[in-house]
Amino acid sequence: MNKLDPVVLNSLLGNHANTKLLKSGGASSPLVKFDYFEVKVANTQFKAMVRDLKYDFGELAIVTFLQAKHYGKPYILLPATIVGRNQHHTIFYNADKGALRPGDLSGRRVGVRAYTQTTGTWVRGFLAHDYGVDVNSVTWITFEEPHVAEYRDPANVQRAPEGKVLKQMLLDGEIDAAILGDVAEEGPIRHLIPNHEEAGRAWARKHGGVPINHLGVIRESIARERPDVVREVYRVLKESRAAAAVPTGADDPLRFGISAIRQSLEQINAYAVEQKLIPRAFSADELFEEAEKILGPAGN
Repeated sequence: MNKLDPVVLNSLLGNHANTKLLKSGGASSPLVKFDYFEVKVANTQFKAMVRDLKYDFGELAIVTFLQAKHYGKPYILLPATIVGRNQHHTIFYNADKGALRPGDLSGRRVGVRAYTQTTGTWVRGFLAHDYGVDVNSVTWITFEEPHVAEYRDPANVQRAPEGKVLKQMLLDGEIDAAILGDVAEEGPIRHLIPNHEEAGRAWARKHGGVPINHLGVIRESIARERPDVVREVYRVLKESRAAAAVPTGADDPLRFGISAIRQSLEQINAYAVEQKLIPRAFSADELFEEAEKILGPAGN
């Protein structure tokens, strides 16, 4: 790379409040130019990132990154949260089929977009640890394959028949619950956890903050050859995040810095091991080893 010219990064960032300033050019750097693949929902491109190595920089779901790291994909993790949220509101049941409590899910059928989805990993984690669900006894009905090609779903994961739709399967009683994400209650589809907002806040305070979904990643070769570019990417990400109107403190869903992310990151690692998504947990120190060398105190 010629240090006289800006480095052009093939970039993947969704349209979030915290990326708006960066994507509009309001947060910029003389060292870096971002060539964005325009997409509203970044997860549609995660497969291209970890299979085809299409992007130099972008956001990536943390469970996808953990699997990608296990299989040696050439990206490093940045301590920059791009998407984070409490998760207790994302799972629903069909009230027309009778009352259902979170603790009733053992042995049932639950739908989720993909078994490897980060939201699903968080949800299974708190269902197991806070509501006593044996998540290995649940049959997980999925609709998409893993982003990382080398991974194989566990035996209790089944693919929905061709043409089936997750929400309609819940309405038709073909599944007992479904992880639907950021949607509202509609008709008989109700939140499985009635006090989900309070439960989410309490969980976040106990477990080191709002769960992280997507973190920034950058190609290993760029980190090795141009650490100055990595520092600039982190700086403009942080600047763009500061321009977004989001909560701070314990309710901050977009935490920056290794110390702020550490507990949440190690929690999702523990959940991922329990759920057979990765064979061993990665510590935060291990995941951020390269970033810490480059960012120094700015990354803590």
